Amino acid sequence: MAKEGREPRNREGRMSLGEHLVELRKRLIYVAIGLAIGLVGGFLAVDWVWDMLREPINALQLQGRNATLTYGAITEAFDLRIQIALFIAVVISAPIWLYQVWAFLAPGLNRKEKLYGVGFLAAAVPLFLAGVYAAWSVLPNIVRLMSTFQPSEDAFFLSARLYIDFSVKLMLAVGVGFVMPVVLVMLNFVGIIRGKTILKGWRVAILIIVLFAALTTPAADLWSMFLLAVPMVLLYFIAVGIAMLHDRRVDKRRAAEFAEYGVDLSAPDLRELDDDDTPTARPTQPREANTDT
Repeated sequence: MAKEGREPRNREGRMSLGEHLVELRKRLIYVAIGLAIGLVGGFLAVDWVWDMLREPINALQLQGRNATLTYGAITEAFDLRIQIALFIAVVISAPIWLYQVWAFLAPGLNRKEKLYGVGFLAAAVPLFLAGVYAAWSVLPNIVRLMSTFQPSEDAFFLSARLYIDFSVKLMLAVGVGFVMPVVLVMLNFVGIIRGKTILKGWRVAILIIVLFAALTTPAADLWSMFLLAVPMVLLYFIAVGIAMLHDRRVDKRRAAEFAEYGVDLSAPDLRELDDDDTPTARPTQPREANTDT
């Protein structure tokens, strides 16, 4: 017999609003500590990252072009170092703050949702880094192409702030673009959209990908646009394949469950297709009792 006065165990992990706020405060403190640690690493690596970002400009100088970065204010170089260090800190501390986000959300998820979440994070992080690397790979082509529109005898003075902002935004945009197929798979796994529906929009998807690649690269640099668009198209169709395989598995499991009750989902009078081709069983009409003697 249970002892009186003992509080019942919270098996579902439910929390009051106050407990949620306390938990959120604790997770934010951990995130701040992680960012502070990452900021130390960012300041240590800022020179290395800055040298890498300068490589396209150095390549122009090796070609005999009078190309250089300029600073428009006394504190601009210091501000840029802070900006680069913060960017590095966010990347370095990503495992910490991603885990804190996960730890805050996990109590409200069931076992299957937790497995999905871990899988999606495991796929999204390397894809984002691959997108950042792809953007970094095409950055020298972009700088070189843009410099060709200027007469060779003129000096190529480029604002350091604008150059850093452009480089960081380019890498972030392409990184997010590489993660979008993971979002499609996630929507499929939670039952919001089916693989056939994703496949039906392949023409629109390719058009959006090409437009995205064209907006992030100069219009005349077809090679850079090709390097960005092709991987995203391949990732899109890989996401379609994963979604359709998952749908087939779910349909087989659902058919087996209905078969236990003698319901055949393949029968035309027991199945109808929704707008997204999701099979749903129709309720059967009760049979009238046989009154014949």
